[in-house]
Amino acid sequence: MFSSRVFQAIIISGLFLQVGIWVRNFAVLLFVMEQTDGDPFAVSMISVAEFAPIFIFSFIGGTFADRWRPKRTMVWCDLLSALSVFAVLITLMLGSWQVVFFATLISAILSQFSQPSGMKLFKMHLPEEQIQAGMSIYQTVFAVFMVLGPILGTFAFQSFGIHISIAITGTAFLLSAGALAFLPPDFKMDEETHATSLLQEMKAGIKYVLSKKELSLLGLCFLAAGLGLGFIQPLSIFLVTEQLGLPKENLQWLLTANGIGMIIGGAAVMIFAKTVAPQRLLAFGMLANAIGLAIMGWSSNLWLTLSAEFLNGLMLPCIQIGINTLILQRTEGAFIGRVNGILSPLFTGSMVVTMSAAGILKEQISLVAIFELAAVLFIIGMICILPLYNLKGDTKAELVASEEQA
Repeated sequence: MFSSRVFQAIIISGLFLQVGIWVRNFAVLLFVMEQTDGDPFAVSMISVAEFAPIFIFSFIGGTFADRWRPKRTMVWCDLLSALSVFAVLITLMLGSWQVVFFATLISAILSQFSQPSGMKLFKMHLPEEQIQAGMSIYQTVFAVFMVLGPILGTFAFQSFGIHISIAITGTAFLLSAGALAFLPPDFKMDEETHATSLLQEMKAGIKYVLSKKELSLLGLCFLAAGLGLGFIQPLSIFLVTEQLGLPKENLQWLLTANGIGMIIGGAAVMIFAKTVAPQRLLAFGMLANAIGLAIMGWSSNLWLTLSAEFLNGLMLPCIQIGINTLILQRTEGAFIGRVNGILSPLFTGSMVVTMSAAGILKEQISLVAIFELAAVLFIIGMICILPLYNLKGDTKAELVASEEQA
């Protein structure tokens, strides 16, 4: 797999993208806080710029990703992201600091077209038995930057300021496009046809997900996990201040434990990728995260809380890799973009809904009850995907049949 030119290009591109994204995110965050004296509304607008495109453009981007050639799509998205970042830099140097929001917004929009194209490349160029291992390594790159990214972004801003940080972001996007240029030429997959209109293809994508039991169940799992994460994400700081009675700065230790767990978990999944079915990875990850959340909500001991946070990080790659592998294995190449474009907003949308309600709910019930509720939602998500075990044999037969036809 490591000798595959496609795999090498995607991983190197991913490394450059992660550098650019984390430097941009933290530079913009610290710069906006500096300019507005920590205004909560201005800071929240950064999250809006990052998450709003997922609602608006994910399905549209996924549909176009199914119509367009993946290599060309990804290269152009990286180039346009770089151009937009440099345009923001020029405007920023002329004196309008509010334009930094567009650095996040535009690249977030373009990523809705690029990300499903990356999944399509895995489907097109990697053998079926290498997909799960490939996704493991790809997710481990993300896990490493969950730990290193905030350090890198903070260092860039504090050492060089906003202008150089934005320039680093644009350069990283250009280098990502350069890495993707080494991909082999795109080819048309057998099942791809574009004789229909964009609207017809969007409708076909919805029908496809609803007609595939495994994808519908995966959508329910996405929904439950998003609802659970939305409750706890904005309230983790209160675990430190209320449950543990420590200063808020100690939140960094929880995040570090989670990040280290993700790196180890990603490496472990990579080792066992060929022996464990993705649906088992997903179910096991959901159960372990439910247990971890329940312990975190109940614990008043720092080391126990850190251990639970480490467990969550350790098992999170099982969820991410299990989901992505299932999507790639159970979806025809011509529908990957649309399936991704339907399932991703389910997760993000449900997460934003409960994130919005978390603060109000905390005033009505205890922090412990909210974390236990999140754990219950993860259990529900696990129950939703349990029927996939019964489809295991049929699905493998279908895969073999499709390979023989090809």
